[in-house]
Amino acid sequence: MHLLRRIERHLRRHEIPATRFGREAVRDPRLVHDLRNGREPGARLTARVTRYMDAVDAGVGA
Repeated sequence: MHLLRRIERHLRRHEIPATRFGREAVRDPRLVHDLRNGREPGARLTARVTRYMDAVDAGVGA
């Protein structure tokens, strides 16, 4: 799945602003804005963001 699509779904599911997500996930409050404007994430960034979302999702069900 495309990273931005997964992030957008995560934002809606957890009702958090894009800037907060970026800050908590990778210490970059402009992350989502930049992705929406065409930024292509590298493998390391994608892995960090994916790990963050997986951890948050795992904590929600606990």
